[in-house]
Amino acid sequence: MIRVVLPAHLKKLANVSGEVSLEVPSPLTQASLLDALEARYPMLLGTIRDPTTRRRRAYVRFFACESDLSHDPPDTALPRPVELGLEPFVVVGAMAGG
Repeated sequence: MIRVVLPAHLKKLANVSGEVSLEVPSPLTQASLLDALEARYPMLLGTIRDPTTRRRRAYVRFFACESDLSHDPPDTALPRPVELGLEPFVVVGAMAGG
């Protein structure tokens, strides 16, 4: 099972608390993980990625194993500890402004 940590506003939208656990088909990539997340929680469709282009929204970031994965290509394999369920894939709503 893949562990996913969502920001508070997406947890509320998906009506979940704590981490989300997902079965994700191989190969485990950002794209396959987000496909599985949106399939299980269709109310999240369009909140993390643009539904047409499938590109990450500008103010959303992805982290795993203390690394920023936000600019990795969507088909890049996720770190092994995420695949093994030892570390979560973290979705963060970034802030901007001054």
